[in-house]
Amino acid sequence: MNPESKKLLIITYYWPPAGGPGVQRWLKFVKYLPDCGVQPIVYIPENPTYPIVDENLIKEVSDKAIILKHKIFEPYQLASFLSKNKTKKISSGIIPNQKKQSFLDKVFLWIRGNLFIPDARVFWVKPSVLFLEKYILEHNIDTIVTSGPPHSLHLIGLELKQKLNVKWFADFRDPWTTIGYHKSLRLSNYAAKKHKDLEYKMLNSADTIIVTSNTTKTEFQAITTKPIAVITNGYDTENVVKEPLDTKFSLAHIGSFLSERNPKVLWETLVDLINETPDFKSHLEIKLIGAVSQEVLETIAQFNLNPYLNNLGYVSHSEAIAHQRKSQVLLLIEINSEDTKSIIPGKLFEYMVSGRPIIAIGPNGSDFAEIITNTNTGVFFDYSEKMKLKSVLLVYYNQFLEGKLQSNGVGLQQYSRKSLTEKLAKLLNNYE
Repeated sequence: MNPESKKLLIITYYWPPAGGPGVQRWLKFVKYLPDCGVQPIVYIPENPTYPIVDENLIKEVSDKAIILKHKIFEPYQLASFLSKNKTKKISSGIIPNQKKQSFLDKVFLWIRGNLFIPDARVFWVKPSVLFLEKYILEHNIDTIVTSGPPHSLHLIGLELKQKLNVKWFADFRDPWTTIGYHKSLRLSNYAAKKHKDLEYKMLNSADTIIVTSNTTKTEFQAITTKPIAVITNGYDTENVVKEPLDTKFSLAHIGSFLSERNPKVLWETLVDLINETPDFKSHLEIKLIGAVSQEVLETIAQFNLNPYLNNLGYVSHSEAIAHQRKSQVLLLIEINSEDTKSIIPGKLFEYMVSGRPIIAIGPNGSDFAEIITNTNTGVFFDYSEKMKLKSVLLVYYNQFLEGKLQSNGVGLQQYSRKSLTEKLAKLLNNYE
C-alpha cells in the first residue's frame, strides 16, 4: 500500500465469517478501496454472535486491509440459554407474526426493543471508543465510517467525532425507525421517543450520511440538513462454475423469507396456473434458499403447493450465486408496507447479472421497481396485480418450454462493486 494512501477507519459489526447480506457491502468496498488510493482499517467484534455464518467468505477479505478486533458483550449470548432458536431468529430480523407470537416471543421482543436502545450491541460502544480513540491518535487517522444496523455503531462514531473531531460518515444500510420490524418490537412510549431522539442526533452530528436508496434519502432530508449521498449495494464478479439451467420451471427465492413477506397473491396465482394450464404442475418447482419463516411454509401448505416445494435452507454465498444462475425465474419479495418502499434488497444486484428474469413483488412506488424496470431485468408487481402476474408467469413458462427464457439487462455496470467503490472514494476525497 502506498504510504501516501488515505487512511479510512471502518467500524462495522458484520464481517466474515458472518453470512447474509449485511456483510457484503463493506466486504466489497474494502476489496476495491486500495485501488482507489484508500487504506481500509476495519474494526470488528472479536467474539460476535452472528445469526448466520459463512466460513467461505473469509477468503474474500482483502489482504491489503488492516483488521482490528475488540471484545463485545451481547445479551443474545445470555438469552440463548433460554431459547437459542428464538434469539437467533430475532437477532437476524425474523420476527413471528404478532397473532402467532408465544409468551416467550413477546418477552424477547419487549426486552430487545425497550432495554437495549438502539439495539443489543450497545454494550460495545464504550469499550470501542476507548480502544479506537487511542488507535486513531497513534495512527493519525482523520476519517471514519460507521455502518448500521446495528445502529449502536453510530454511537461509536458520534463519541469519536465529539472527542477527536474526525470526519465521520454514517452509512445506513437500512433505515432506522421506519424499517419494517421496528413496529414489532413492542416499544414503550419512552423507548420509541429514545429511538427517534438518537436517530435525530446521529443524522445531525455526522459530517455526511450515506444511504442505499432515494426514498431513505428523502426521509432523512426531513430530519437533517447534512449532506446525504446515495450509494446502493451492487454486484461483484463471481468465480462460479456454470451449471446447466434447472430442468424444472423453478421459481427461486434466495434470502430470508420473513412472515410479513408472505406473498399470497403469488401462491394463488400458481394454484390458478396449475388448474388452468396443461402440464404446468409437472414442471413447477418452488425453490426456497435461506431462512424461511414458519408462517410462509404453513401458507404454502394451505395452498396445497407442498408437492412443488424444494426448501434448501441456508447455503453459502457461492452456492446462492450458483442457484441464481441456474434457476429459471428469480423471486424478489418485499413487505407490502409504506415503510419498505426504501428497501432495496442487496441480492437484487446479483439477480440482475444472473441472466435470469426477476419476478418482483412489493409496495407500489418501491425504489427497486424503478431499478428493475430501467435495467430490463424483470417485472415488478404490487400486491393487487394478480392478473398481470399470472400473464407474465405464463409468458415466462412458455418461453421456458421453448428454451428461450432469459433476461437481457442494460446499464448494469453502474451497479458493479468496483464502480460503487470509486463513487465512495470520490465522496471521501471531497473532504480532503
